[in-house]
Amino acid sequence: MALEPALTYIVRIGRKPTQTRPMMNSLDLPNRPSDTRVVVAMSGGVDSSVVAGLLKEQGYDVVGITLQLYDHGAAVQRAGSCCAGRDIDDARRVAETIGVPHYVLNYEQRFREAVIDPFAASYAAGETPVPCISCNQTVKFADLLATARDLGADALATGHYIRSRANGLHRSLHRPVDADRDQSYFLFATTQEQVDYLRFPLGELSKPEVRALAARMGLSVADKQDSQDICFVPQGRYTDIIAKLRPDAITPGDIVHIDGRVLGRHEGVLNYTIGQRRGIGVAAADPLYVVHLDPASARVIVGPREALETRKVVLRDLNWLGDSTFDELPDEGIELFARVRSTRRPVPAVLRRVSGKAEVELSMGEQGVAPGQACVLYDGEGDGARIFGGGFIARSEREARAEAMLRKITVAQPVQSAS
Repeated sequence: MALEPALTYIVRIGRKPTQTRPMMNSLDLPNRPSDTRVVVAMSGGVDSSVVAGLLKEQGYDVVGITLQLYDHGAAVQRAGSCCAGRDIDDARRVAETIGVPHYVLNYEQRFREAVIDPFAASYAAGETPVPCISCNQTVKFADLLATARDLGADALATGHYIRSRANGLHRSLHRPVDADRDQSYFLFATTQEQVDYLRFPLGELSKPEVRALAARMGLSVADKQDSQDICFVPQGRYTDIIAKLRPDAITPGDIVHIDGRVLGRHEGVLNYTIGQRRGIGVAAADPLYVVHLDPASARVIVGPREALETRKVVLRDLNWLGDSTFDELPDEGIELFARVRSTRRPVPAVLRRVSGKAEVELSMGEQGVAPGQACVLYDGEGDGARIFGGGFIARSEREARAEAMLRKITVAQPVQSAS
């Protein structure tokens, strides 16, 4: 019996799922592995390759699919690239080694429309986007997932380091065993429908264990270098991509201190990010940091380190994965943990619903927080913590004095420009 009819039957007779749940296989699906088709998203790296190998060993009907997302010059052969050139060949060789069918789908146009173009537009608007989130949100967990369903697959499996667990009629996401490889920050936008269909076999494993499994299986990618975050940037210079796609974004302007003083000139706001210290282009007695980007007036606002300290963030495009709806949150909000950068630990916070929007008050100041980044919400900070979803940062608020100074300078244009 397929999963959906089984669950429908349970609902109709009015019993709790936990009382009549059928025997499940290792993917928490009711059929025998040999009767369960699983599409594996094979990027050509060691993680997804091991997922395909493990599921094949367990007797599943495995179909490997690799997405060709771009193909441009140096990126085809560059170590650390993803989803192009050599990586497609690596995925094909792995599929041959473990004996599963493998298909390559050309998603270049879709990837550009859903990921690259919005990435460039976001940077041009003074934000700091996270393209890996957009890729998971659109190309991988929407388009590829639909393809997996068309192939009659019972699940789509990936090599992400995150855990998925049964939670009543649905599934919930949790932090993985390997905290150093935790990819929950990049998966917060996964919808409940997608979570129910996806499987993440590496959530209980560490990276060294995965590489050891790859070596045991005789996979050619066992020692392959991990891909970089921004996979479509050939030499790691994202400004080159933005300059090509959005030449209008390269507008010289003033570098202005948060107290209103004009300190110098810059060649384009897109060359700066919130929290940046080095390479600002002005000399000062005390260290200065980029604290705000104002693309409308082509200004880079700088200030002392304390002016970076963020106390509250307002989110847009909230994806809520809690058991109750976001609208059912109590007026006083709920205590949880928030993560505003992928490299930082979740910190205590309070989530509130204010005028229908999600506001997150952080218990301690976070530095380097920028619009466009994600704020991911958890029920704890450690191993196995559940992911409640999150949203993209639309606006941040700093310590009261710095916030007042910033508001004053962004309302009033500087009178005199530096020569």
